[in-house]
Amino acid sequence: MHIIIGGTGRVGSATARALLRRGEPVTVVTRNAGHASGLRDAGAHIAVADVRDVHALRAILRTGTSALLLNPPAAPFTDTDAVERANAAAIADAVLDSGLRKTVAVSTFGARPGTPCGDLTVLFEFEEKLRAQPVPVAVNRGAYYMSNWADMLATVRHRGKLPSFFPEDVAIPMVAPGDLGEAAARRLLEPADRTDTWYVEGPRRYTPLDVADAYARALDRPVDVEVIPRHAWEQTFRQLGFSPEAARSYVCMTGTVLDEQDRWPDAPVRGTTTLDDYIRDVAERHKY
Repeated sequence: MHIIIGGTGRVGSATARALLRRGEPVTVVTRNAGHASGLRDAGAHIAVADVRDVHALRAILRTGTSALLLNPPAAPFTDTDAVERANAAAIADAVLDSGLRKTVAVSTFGARPGTPCGDLTVLFEFEEKLRAQPVPVAVNRGAYYMSNWADMLATVRHRGKLPSFFPEDVAIPMVAPGDLGEAAARRLLEPADRTDTWYVEGPRRYTPLDVADAYARALDRPVDVEVIPRHAWEQTFRQLGFSPEAARSYVCMTGTVLDEQDRWPDAPVRGTTTLDDYIRDVAERHKY
């Protein structure tokens, strides 16, 4: 049995479906069973637990042989670093004495130690906590999610503008959640001693202008990139409802994507979903 923590999110559900397509048994862990009805219909077992409930989570993990460990994103109006750090600690504690054969942790390209910087440092600490206990852990570090652009569909549709924190001509690594799910499923099915770190991204790197052009083709209307200058990033996040702590974290993460391009891997594991295909699918699934 494969246990999927964070199984109703984009990456977790993609992993669950990839395993189910292979005929593998899957248990999806969720706080709300209603959010998992589609996965239940697809054949998954559903287990209800909060990731902070270490005893309940460990009991679920003990029913499986492998597990996908995805630290749920905190609501942006909270102190996201503090919430996600506590979640990560609870998940790592639950893995201890779980009897699992192997785990796969979902992390991010820029994961690193040092001064707090949102997911970059929180997920690095998560990786290290998992490596410090006896259950083998493979780490998948994903590129910038294409789904971050999907959240802007309504704005693009109504205004013909794509807001971007990145300059329109900067190519960055991007990946579709479905490709991250496929990569995670492959790793869960590998031998337990395959614990190297994978960097997972899409077929090629894309610019915000590429995203705007993909939207223009999907929506059959002109779309321009509306670049938000760096000095306005924190204020913009605050206007979107982010807490002061979360706004600072997201400014740090966004800046790191631009400032540390030399740290991007030269030979990542590449998914097959193109940006055009992903944006077209988003537009089709969210018509008026």
